[in-house]
Amino acid sequence: MKQPDIVALLIRKSEQDEKALRTLLSDPEIDTEILGFHAQQAIEKLLKAWLCHSGIDYPKNHQLGLLLELAQANHLSFPDSLNDVILLSPFATVFRYDALPLDADMDRHSLLQLVEQVRSFVLSKTEMA
Repeated sequence: MKQPDIVALLIRKSEQDEKALRTLLSDPEIDTEILGFHAQQAIEKLLKAWLCHSGIDYPKNHQLGLLLELAQANHLSFPDSLNDVILLSPFATVFRYDALPLDADMDRHSLLQLVEQVRSFVLSKTEMA
């Protein structure tokens, strides 16, 4: 697959996770772990689309901090205001099998806002807005 096709695919796949997150948010019975998983997945795919668009190979893992370090090492700037994305990495790994700590104070709706902000940033960088 060519680079522009991969970028478009990753963005389309991130939209699927964002749509799931948006739909599930309205149901108070859906656990935060599930919402966090879809937020993490959407952001992971967006970051990988950004890296791919920039010609940077990325690892096949779920560590958002590692993706951001890779971007920084290649002189790409990510807004400091969005650095909270790294807090979502456990939702793709740890919280898929373990419980979210009871003291975790997570605003469920802020997950969607963060995804939307990352999407806006990535689309502006990949010229896909």
